[in-house]
Amino acid sequence: MFSISIKGIRKRWPQIIPWLDLFRIKKYLPKNLYARSLMIIVTPMIILQIVTTYIFFEQHWNILSRRLSGSVAGEIAFVLSQIEQTHPRDPGAIGPMLIDAESATGVAFAFTPDEILPNVEPGNAMETYGDTLVSALAERLRRPFRLRDAEDDRIIVIEAQSSDGVLRAWVNRKRIFTSTTYVFVLWMVGTSLLLFGIASVFMRNQVRPIRRLAEAAERFGKGQPVGEVKLEGATEVRRAALEFSHMRERITRQLQQRMEMLAGVSHDLRTPLTRLKLSVELLGAHPDQEPMRQDILEMEKMLNAYLAFVKGEGRELSTETDLLPMIDGIFSTLRRGPYQDRHLLLHVGDDVGPLLVKPEAMRRCLNNILQNAARHAQRIDVTLSRQGGFQIIEIRDTGPGIPAAMREEIFRPFFRLEAARTPRTLIGEEGGVGLGLTIARDIVRGHGGEISLSDNVPHGLVVTIRLPL
Repeated sequence: MFSISIKGIRKRWPQIIPWLDLFRIKKYLPKNLYARSLMIIVTPMIILQIVTTYIFFEQHWNILSRRLSGSVAGEIAFVLSQIEQTHPRDPGAIGPMLIDAESATGVAFAFTPDEILPNVEPGNAMETYGDTLVSALAERLRRPFRLRDAEDDRIIVIEAQSSDGVLRAWVNRKRIFTSTTYVFVLWMVGTSLLLFGIASVFMRNQVRPIRRLAEAAERFGKGQPVGEVKLEGATEVRRAALEFSHMRERITRQLQQRMEMLAGVSHDLRTPLTRLKLSVELLGAHPDQEPMRQDILEMEKMLNAYLAFVKGEGRELSTETDLLPMIDGIFSTLRRGPYQDRHLLLHVGDDVGPLLVKPEAMRRCLNNILQNAARHAQRIDVTLSRQGGFQIIEIRDTGPGIPAAMREEIFRPFFRLEAARTPRTLIGEEGGVGLGLTIARDIVRGHGGEISLSDNVPHGLVVTIRLPL
Protein backbone atom coordinates (compact mmCIF):
# COMPACT_ATOMS: atom_id res chain seq x y z
CA MET A 1 0.00 0.00 0.00
CA PHE A 2 1.45 3.34 -1.07
CA SER A 3 1.31 6.25 1.35
CA ILE A 4 3.42 9.38 1.79
CA SER A 5 3.08 11.79 4.69
CA ILE A 6 2.82 15.55 4.20
CA LYS A 7 6.16 15.90 5.99
CA GLY A 8 7.81 13.58 3.49
CA ILE A 9 6.38 15.49 0.55
CA ARG A 10 7.61 18.80 1.97
CA LYS A 11 11.09 17.33 2.43
CA ARG A 12 11.39 15.72 -1.00
CA TRP A 13 9.54 18.21 -3.20
CA PRO A 14 9.73 21.69 -1.63
CA GLN A 15 8.45 23.29 -4.85
CA ILE A 16 4.92 22.07 -4.15
CA ILE A 17 4.79 23.57 -0.65
CA PRO A 18 2.53 26.46 -1.80
CA TRP A 19 0.01 23.89 -3.06
CA LEU A 20 0.12 22.02 0.23
CA ASP A 21 -0.64 25.26 2.06
CA LEU A 22 -4.03 25.31 0.34
CA PHE A 23 -5.07 22.47 2.65
CA ARG A 24 -4.73 24.87 5.57
CA ILE A 25 -7.71 26.86 4.35
CA LYS A 26 -9.94 24.80 6.64
CA LYS A 27 -8.70 26.69 9.68
CA TYR A 28 -10.15 29.89 8.20
CA LEU A 29 -13.55 28.32 7.53
CA PRO A 30 -16.46 29.02 9.91
CA LYS A 31 -16.90 26.59 12.78
CA ASN A 32 -20.64 26.62 13.46
CA LEU A 33 -23.19 24.74 11.37
CA TYR A 34 -25.24 27.80 10.43
CA ALA A 35 -22.29 29.66 8.88
CA ARG A 36 -21.04 26.54 7.11
CA SER A 37 -24.48 25.85 5.65
CA LEU A 38 -24.73 29.41 4.36
CA MET A 39 -21.25 29.10 2.87
CA ILE A 40 -22.32 25.93 1.07
CA ILE A 41 -25.23 27.88 -0.44
CA VAL A 42 -23.42 31.14 -1.15
CA THR A 43 -20.20 29.77 -2.66
CA PRO A 44 -21.83 28.04 -5.69
CA MET A 45 -24.04 31.09 -6.15
CA ILE A 46 -21.04 33.43 -6.33
CA ILE A 47 -19.16 31.10 -8.68
CA LEU A 48 -22.24 30.86 -10.91
CA GLN A 49 -22.54 34.64 -11.01
CA ILE A 50 -18.89 35.08 -11.91
CA VAL A 51 -19.11 32.54 -14.71
CA THR A 52 -22.41 33.96 -15.99
CA THR A 53 -21.12 37.53 -15.92
CA TYR A 54 -17.95 36.55 -17.75
CA ILE A 55 -19.88 34.71 -20.46
CA PHE A 56 -22.35 37.58 -20.74
CA PHE A 57 -19.68 40.21 -21.20
CA GLU A 58 -17.58 38.10 -23.52
CA GLN A 59 -20.46 36.98 -25.71
CA HIS A 60 -23.61 39.03 -25.46
CA TRP A 61 -22.35 42.47 -24.49
CA ASN A 62 -19.28 42.58 -26.72
CA ILE A 63 -21.14 41.22 -29.74
CA LEU A 64 -24.05 43.59 -29.23
CA SER A 65 -21.76 46.59 -28.75
CA ARG A 66 -19.83 45.76 -31.92
CA ARG A 67 -23.03 45.43 -33.90
CA LEU A 68 -24.45 48.71 -32.65
CA SER A 69 -21.21 50.57 -33.26
CA GLY A 70 -20.82 48.95 -36.69
CA SER A 71 -24.39 49.95 -37.63
CA VAL A 72 -23.83 53.62 -36.77
CA ALA A 73 -20.42 53.66 -38.41
CA GLY A 74 -21.86 52.10 -41.59
CA GLU A 75 -24.65 54.71 -41.78
CA ILE A 76 -22.17 57.57 -41.40
CA ALA A 77 -19.84 55.98 -44.00
CA PHE A 78 -22.75 55.59 -46.45
CA VAL A 79 -23.85 59.23 -46.07
CA LEU A 80 -20.26 60.41 -46.40
CA SER A 81 -19.79 58.47 -49.63
CA GLN A 82 -23.03 59.92 -51.06
CA ILE A 83 -21.83 63.44 -50.23
CA GLU A 84 -18.50 62.85 -51.96
CA GLN A 85 -20.34 61.65 -55.07
CA THR A 86 -22.93 64.45 -55.06
CA HIS A 87 -21.00 67.54 -53.93
CA PRO A 88 -18.87 68.11 -57.06
CA ARG A 89 -21.88 67.82 -59.39
CA ASP A 90 -24.71 69.37 -57.35
CA PRO A 91 -23.81 70.96 -54.00
CA GLY A 92 -27.39 72.12 -53.50
CA ALA A 93 -28.69 68.53 -53.37
CA ILE A 94 -26.70 67.73 -50.22
CA GLY A 95 -29.17 69.42 -47.82
CA PRO A 96 -32.26 67.43 -48.92
CA MET A 97 -30.18 64.26 -48.99
CA LEU A 98 -29.08 64.79 -45.35
CA ILE A 99 -32.71 65.37 -44.34
CA ASP A 100 -33.72 62.09 -46.00
CA ALA A 101 -30.80 60.34 -44.25
CA GLU A 102 -31.89 61.70 -40.85
CA SER A 103 -35.47 60.51 -41.32
CA ALA A 104 -34.25 57.06 -42.38
CA THR A 105 -31.54 56.52 -39.71
CA GLY A 106 -32.57 58.74 -36.83
CA VAL A 107 -29.15 60.44 -36.89
CA ALA A 108 -28.93 64.21 -37.48
CA PHE A 109 -26.35 65.16 -40.13
CA ALA A 110 -24.69 68.45 -41.13
CA PHE A 111 -22.02 69.09 -43.76
CA THR A 112 -19.52 71.97 -43.71
CA PRO A 113 -17.69 72.39 -47.05
CA ASP A 114 -13.96 73.09 -47.18
CA GLU A 115 -13.42 72.48 -43.43
CA ILE A 116 -10.47 70.49 -42.13
CA LEU A 117 -10.49 68.57 -38.82
CA PRO A 118 -7.59 69.16 -36.44
CA ASN A 119 -5.30 66.26 -35.71
CA VAL A 120 -6.36 64.28 -32.58
CA GLU A 121 -4.91 61.26 -30.82
CA PRO A 122 -7.13 58.18 -31.28
CA GLY A 123 -6.13 56.90 -27.85
CA ASN A 124 -8.03 59.70 -26.10
CA ALA A 125 -11.22 58.75 -27.94
CA MET A 126 -10.77 55.09 -26.97
CA GLU A 127 -10.47 55.99 -23.30
CA THR A 128 -13.59 58.15 -23.43
CA TYR A 129 -15.91 56.29 -25.81
CA GLY A 130 -14.50 52.79 -25.87
CA ASP A 131 -12.38 50.93 -28.37
CA THR A 132 -15.41 49.20 -29.94
CA LEU A 133 -16.87 52.42 -31.41
CA VAL A 134 -13.48 53.82 -32.42
CA SER A 135 -12.52 50.55 -34.14
CA ALA A 136 -15.84 50.40 -36.02
CA LEU A 137 -15.49 53.99 -37.27
CA ALA A 138 -11.88 53.44 -38.32
CA GLU A 139 -12.86 50.27 -40.19
CA ARG A 140 -15.92 51.72 -41.98
CA LEU A 141 -14.90 55.34 -42.65
CA ARG A 142 -11.21 54.88 -43.48
CA ARG A 143 -10.88 58.65 -43.12
CA PRO A 144 -9.87 60.98 -40.29
CA PHE A 145 -12.60 61.41 -37.68
CA ARG A 146 -13.16 62.89 -34.24
CA LEU A 147 -15.59 62.22 -31.39
CA ARG A 148 -16.81 64.75 -28.82
CA ASP A 149 -19.69 65.30 -26.48
CA ALA A 150 -22.60 67.55 -27.39
CA GLU A 151 -24.25 70.00 -25.01
CA ASP A 152 -26.80 67.29 -24.37
CA ASP A 153 -25.14 64.47 -22.42
CA ARG A 154 -27.25 61.95 -24.27
CA ILE A 155 -25.71 62.88 -27.64
CA ILE A 156 -22.28 62.10 -29.14
CA VAL A 157 -20.97 64.18 -32.04
CA ILE A 158 -19.05 62.21 -34.68
CA GLU A 159 -17.07 64.34 -37.16
CA ALA A 160 -15.66 62.72 -40.32
CA GLN A 161 -13.28 64.32 -42.79
CA SER A 162 -14.00 64.08 -46.52
CA SER A 163 -12.24 65.51 -49.54
CA ASP A 164 -14.80 68.36 -49.72
CA GLY A 165 -15.38 69.18 -46.03
CA VAL A 166 -16.48 67.76 -42.70
CA LEU A 167 -19.60 65.68 -42.03
CA ARG A 168 -21.05 65.90 -38.51
CA ALA A 169 -23.43 63.33 -37.09
CA TRP A 170 -25.35 63.74 -33.79
CA VAL A 171 -25.90 60.18 -32.49
CA ASN A 172 -27.92 59.23 -29.44
CA ARG A 173 -25.87 57.21 -26.95
CA LYS A 174 -28.58 54.54 -26.90
CA ARG A 175 -27.75 53.79 -30.53
CA ILE A 176 -24.21 52.86 -29.50
CA PHE A 177 -24.19 51.72 -25.87
CA THR A 178 -26.69 49.23 -24.46
CA SER A 179 -27.99 49.56 -20.92
CA THR A 180 -28.90 45.88 -20.62
CA THR A 181 -25.54 45.22 -18.98
CA TYR A 182 -26.35 47.25 -15.89
CA VAL A 183 -29.90 45.93 -15.82
CA PHE A 184 -28.54 42.39 -16.01
CA VAL A 185 -26.07 42.98 -13.17
CA LEU A 186 -28.70 44.65 -10.98
CA TRP A 187 -31.19 41.86 -11.54
CA MET A 188 -28.55 39.23 -10.87
CA VAL A 189 -27.28 40.85 -7.66
CA GLY A 190 -30.79 41.67 -6.44
CA THR A 191 -32.06 38.15 -7.07
CA SER A 192 -29.02 36.68 -5.36
CA LEU A 193 -29.55 38.83 -2.28
CA LEU A 194 -33.21 37.84 -2.17
CA LEU A 195 -32.32 34.15 -2.45
CA PHE A 196 -29.60 34.56 0.15
CA GLY A 197 -32.10 36.12 2.58
CA ILE A 198 -34.60 33.30 2.02
CA ALA A 199 -31.86 30.69 2.43
CA SER A 200 -30.69 32.37 5.66
CA VAL A 201 -34.19 32.18 7.14
CA PHE A 202 -34.60 28.52 6.19
CA MET A 203 -31.13 27.56 7.43
CA ARG A 204 -31.68 29.38 10.73
CA ASN A 205 -34.90 27.43 11.24
CA GLN A 206 -33.06 24.18 10.50
CA VAL A 207 -30.14 24.95 12.83
CA ARG A 208 -32.27 26.21 15.74
CA PRO A 209 -33.45 22.70 16.81
CA ILE A 210 -29.86 21.44 16.82
CA ARG A 211 -28.76 24.38 18.97
CA ARG A 212 -31.63 23.77 21.40
CA LEU A 213 -30.76 20.09 21.59
CA ALA A 214 -27.11 20.94 22.34
CA GLU A 215 -28.18 23.38 25.08
CA ALA A 216 -30.49 20.77 26.60
CA ALA A 217 -27.69 18.17 26.58
CA GLU A 218 -25.32 20.65 28.22
CA ARG A 219 -27.83 21.50 30.96
CA PHE A 220 -28.57 17.83 31.58
CA GLY A 221 -24.85 17.03 31.76
CA LYS A 222 -24.45 19.75 34.43
CA GLY A 223 -27.32 18.37 36.46
CA GLN A 224 -29.66 21.27 35.71
CA PRO A 225 -33.40 20.63 35.14
CA VAL A 226 -34.28 19.94 31.51
CA GLY A 227 -37.84 19.98 30.24
CA GLU A 228 -39.20 18.11 27.29
CA VAL A 229 -37.21 18.75 24.11
CA LYS A 230 -39.53 19.97 21.37
CA LEU A 231 -39.48 17.77 18.26
CA GLU A 232 -38.92 20.08 15.30
CA GLY A 233 -36.72 20.43 12.26
CA ALA A 234 -35.61 17.77 9.82
CA THR A 235 -36.31 14.08 10.35
CA GLU A 236 -32.77 13.37 11.55
CA VAL A 237 -32.92 16.23 14.07
CA ARG A 238 -36.31 15.05 15.35
CA ARG A 239 -34.92 11.56 15.78
CA ALA A 240 -31.89 12.87 17.68
CA ALA A 241 -34.16 14.90 19.99
CA LEU A 242 -36.41 11.88 20.57
CA GLU A 243 -33.44 9.63 21.38
CA PHE A 244 -32.08 12.30 23.73
CA SER A 245 -35.40 12.37 25.58
CA HIS A 246 -35.36 8.58 25.90
CA MET A 247 -31.76 8.64 27.12
CA ARG A 248 -32.57 11.33 29.68
CA GLU A 249 -35.48 9.27 30.99
CA ARG A 250 -33.34 6.12 31.24
CA ILE A 251 -30.53 7.89 33.07
CA THR A 252 -32.96 9.61 35.44
CA ARG A 253 -34.69 6.31 36.16
CA GLN A 254 -31.39 4.56 36.81
CA LEU A 255 -30.27 7.32 39.17
CA GLN A 256 -33.55 7.11 41.03
CA GLN A 257 -33.24 3.34 41.34
CA ARG A 258 -29.68 3.69 42.61
CA MET A 259 -30.78 6.25 45.20
CA GLU A 260 -33.55 3.98 46.43
CA MET A 261 -31.19 1.00 46.56
CA LEU A 262 -28.56 2.97 48.48
CA ALA A 263 -31.18 4.21 50.92
CA GLY A 264 -32.09 0.58 51.64
CA VAL A 265 -28.44 -0.43 51.96
CA SER A 266 -27.81 2.45 54.34
CA HIS A 267 -30.73 1.41 56.53
CA ASP A 268 -29.74 -2.27 56.53
CA LEU A 269 -26.10 -1.56 57.45
CA ARG A 270 -26.81 1.04 60.11
CA THR A 271 -29.10 -1.35 62.02
CA PRO A 272 -26.36 -3.94 62.82
CA LEU A 273 -23.91 -1.12 63.55
CA THR A 274 -26.34 0.25 66.11
CA ARG A 275 -26.63 -3.18 67.71
CA LEU A 276 -22.84 -3.41 67.83
CA LYS A 277 -22.68 -0.02 69.52
CA LEU A 278 -25.18 -1.15 72.12
CA SER A 279 -23.29 -4.41 72.70
CA VAL A 280 -20.01 -2.54 73.19
CA GLU A 281 -21.59 -0.17 75.71
CA LEU A 282 -23.02 -3.13 77.64
CA LEU A 283 -19.58 -4.66 78.03
CA GLY A 284 -18.86 -2.30 80.84
CA ALA A 285 -15.28 -1.67 81.88
CA HIS A 286 -13.39 -3.82 79.47
CA PRO A 287 -9.92 -3.19 77.96
CA ASP A 288 -11.22 -3.88 74.43
CA GLN A 289 -14.20 -1.53 74.71
CA GLU A 290 -12.47 1.64 73.46
CA PRO A 291 -10.75 -0.03 70.45
CA MET A 292 -14.05 -1.62 69.46
CA ARG A 293 -15.81 1.74 69.75
CA GLN A 294 -13.19 3.34 67.50
CA ASP A 295 -13.59 0.55 64.94
CA ILE A 296 -17.35 1.07 64.86
CA LEU A 297 -16.91 4.84 64.39
CA GLU A 298 -14.44 4.17 61.57
CA MET A 299 -16.91 1.81 59.92
CA GLU A 300 -19.65 4.47 60.14
CA LYS A 301 -17.31 7.03 58.63
CA MET A 302 -16.38 4.71 55.78
CA LEU A 303 -20.02 3.82 55.17
CA ASN A 304 -21.01 7.48 55.02
CA ALA A 305 -18.16 8.23 52.61
CA TYR A 306 -19.08 5.32 50.32
CA LEU A 307 -22.72 6.35 50.21
CA ALA A 308 -21.85 10.00 49.61
CA PHE A 309 -19.58 9.10 46.72
CA VAL A 310 -22.01 6.74 45.02
CA LYS A 311 -25.17 8.78 45.37
CA GLY A 312 -23.57 11.96 44.03
CA GLU A 313 -25.52 15.14 44.63
CA GLY A 314 -29.07 13.80 44.41
CA ARG A 315 -31.70 16.17 43.12
CA GLU A 316 -30.15 19.46 44.21
CA LEU A 317 -30.93 22.24 41.73
CA SER A 318 -28.49 24.88 40.48
CA THR A 319 -29.06 28.44 41.72
CA GLU A 320 -27.26 31.77 41.46
CA THR A 321 -24.76 31.53 44.29
CA ASP A 322 -22.12 33.92 45.59
CA LEU A 323 -19.01 31.99 46.54
CA LEU A 324 -17.64 34.64 48.90
CA PRO A 325 -20.01 33.93 51.84
CA MET A 326 -19.56 30.20 51.20
CA ILE A 327 -15.76 30.40 51.51
CA ASP A 328 -16.02 32.72 54.52
CA GLY A 329 -18.28 30.15 56.21
CA ILE A 330 -15.75 27.36 55.57
CA PHE A 331 -12.99 29.59 56.96
CA SER A 332 -15.03 30.23 60.10
CA THR A 333 -15.59 26.51 60.60
CA LEU A 334 -11.87 25.79 60.21
CA ARG A 335 -10.97 28.53 62.73
CA ARG A 336 -13.33 27.05 65.32
CA GLY A 337 -11.85 23.56 64.89
CA PRO A 338 -8.35 22.24 65.37
CA TYR A 339 -6.93 24.68 62.76
CA GLN A 340 -7.20 27.92 64.77
CA ASP A 341 -3.58 28.84 64.14
CA ARG A 342 -3.87 28.66 60.31
CA HIS A 343 -3.53 31.82 58.21
CA LEU A 344 -6.56 31.84 55.90
CA LEU A 345 -6.63 34.63 53.29
CA LEU A 346 -9.20 35.40 50.59
CA HIS A 347 -8.42 37.54 47.50
CA VAL A 348 -11.29 38.63 45.25
CA GLY A 349 -11.11 40.23 41.79
CA ASP A 350 -13.26 43.19 40.75
CA ASP A 351 -15.26 41.31 38.12
CA VAL A 352 -16.22 38.30 40.26
CA GLY A 353 -19.96 37.68 40.59
CA PRO A 354 -22.50 34.97 41.41
CA LEU A 355 -22.36 31.62 39.61
CA LEU A 356 -25.05 29.13 38.61
CA VAL A 357 -24.01 26.19 40.81
CA LYS A 358 -25.41 23.64 43.25
CA PRO A 359 -24.69 25.35 46.57
CA GLU A 360 -24.38 22.29 48.84
CA ALA A 361 -22.29 20.39 46.31
CA MET A 362 -19.94 23.31 45.76
CA ARG A 363 -19.63 23.88 49.52
CA ARG A 364 -18.73 20.23 49.92
CA CYS A 365 -16.13 20.43 47.13
CA LEU A 366 -14.42 23.53 48.57
CA ASN A 367 -14.65 22.18 52.13
CA ASN A 368 -12.86 18.97 51.11
CA ILE A 369 -10.01 20.86 49.47
CA LEU A 370 -9.66 23.51 52.20
CA GLN A 371 -9.72 20.95 55.02
CA ASN A 372 -6.99 18.99 53.29
CA ALA A 373 -4.91 22.16 52.83
CA ALA A 374 -5.44 23.11 56.49
CA ARG A 375 -4.19 19.71 57.65
CA HIS A 376 -0.86 20.10 55.89
CA ALA A 377 -0.17 23.85 55.64
CA GLN A 378 -0.01 26.88 57.93
CA ARG A 379 -1.02 29.38 55.25
CA ILE A 380 -3.82 29.10 52.69
CA ASP A 381 -4.57 31.72 50.02
CA VAL A 382 -7.83 31.53 48.08
CA THR A 383 -8.11 33.75 44.97
CA LEU A 384 -11.29 34.37 43.00
CA SER A 385 -10.87 35.86 39.53
CA ARG A 386 -12.39 35.83 36.07
CA GLN A 387 -10.69 34.76 32.82
CA GLY A 388 -12.78 34.93 29.67
CA GLY A 389 -15.91 32.87 30.16
CA PHE A 390 -14.68 31.15 33.34
CA GLN A 391 -14.43 31.98 37.02
CA ILE A 392 -11.16 30.78 38.49
CA ILE A 393 -10.76 29.56 42.08
CA GLU A 394 -7.12 29.12 43.13
CA ILE A 395 -6.34 27.51 46.48
CA ARG A 396 -2.65 27.85 47.37
CA ASP A 397 -1.08 26.25 50.42
CA THR A 398 2.43 25.99 51.80
CA GLY A 399 2.25 22.28 52.67
CA PRO A 400 4.31 19.37 51.38
CA GLY A 401 2.35 19.21 48.09
CA ILE A 402 1.72 16.16 45.93
CA PRO A 403 4.34 14.64 43.61
CA ALA A 404 3.73 15.43 39.94
CA ALA A 405 3.68 11.76 39.02
CA MET A 406 0.76 11.11 41.39
CA ARG A 407 -1.45 14.14 40.58
CA GLU A 408 -3.69 12.19 38.25
CA GLU A 409 -3.83 9.09 40.40
CA ILE A 410 -4.89 11.14 43.43
CA PHE A 411 -8.24 11.71 41.72
CA ARG A 412 -8.96 7.98 41.55
CA PRO A 413 -11.54 6.64 44.03
CA PHE A 414 -10.12 5.15 47.25
CA PHE A 415 -6.55 6.13 46.35
CA ARG A 416 -4.36 6.93 49.35
CA LEU A 417 -0.89 8.37 49.74
CA GLU A 418 -0.17 5.68 52.31
CA ALA A 419 3.58 6.02 52.03
CA ALA A 420 3.55 9.59 53.30
CA ARG A 421 0.35 10.04 55.31
CA THR A 422 -1.80 8.19 57.79
CA PRO A 423 -5.53 7.65 57.26
CA ARG A 424 -6.24 10.61 59.54
CA THR A 425 -4.44 13.04 57.25
CA LEU A 426 -5.86 12.13 53.90
CA ILE A 427 -7.63 14.49 51.57
CA GLY A 428 -10.92 16.09 52.61
CA GLU A 429 -13.64 15.00 55.00
CA GLU A 430 -13.93 11.80 52.95
CA GLY A 431 -10.14 11.53 52.96
CA GLY A 432 -10.17 8.69 55.45
CA VAL A 433 -11.16 6.39 52.60
CA GLY A 434 -9.46 8.28 49.76
CA LEU A 435 -12.52 10.00 48.23
CA GLY A 436 -11.87 13.70 48.91
CA LEU A 437 -10.46 14.83 45.55
CA THR A 438 -12.51 12.24 43.70
CA ILE A 439 -15.74 13.79 44.96
CA ALA A 440 -14.36 17.31 44.40
CA ARG A 441 -13.54 16.65 40.75
CA ASP A 442 -16.87 14.90 40.22
CA ILE A 443 -18.67 17.99 41.53
CA VAL A 444 -16.59 20.42 39.45
CA ARG A 445 -17.04 18.40 36.26
CA GLY A 446 -20.74 18.12 37.00
CA HIS A 447 -20.83 21.93 36.73
CA GLY A 448 -19.02 21.86 33.39
CA GLY A 449 -15.68 22.90 34.88
CA GLU A 450 -12.27 21.35 35.48
CA ILE A 451 -9.89 20.98 38.42
CA SER A 452 -6.11 20.70 38.21
CA LEU A 453 -3.10 20.52 40.53
CA SER A 454 0.23 22.33 40.21
CA ASP A 455 3.23 23.37 42.29
CA ASN A 456 3.18 26.41 44.51
CA VAL A 457 6.29 28.58 44.64
CA PRO A 458 8.49 28.11 46.64
CA HIS A 459 6.71 25.03 48.01
CA GLY A 460 3.24 23.69 48.44
CA LEU A 461 0.28 22.88 46.18
CA VAL A 462 -2.06 24.92 44.00
CA VAL A 463 -5.56 23.59 43.33
CA THR A 464 -7.13 25.44 40.37
CA ILE A 465 -10.86 25.19 39.68
CA ARG A 466 -12.32 26.57 36.43
CA LEU A 467 -16.09 27.02 36.43
CA PRO A 468 -18.03 28.35 33.42
CA LEU A 469 -19.88 31.61 34.04
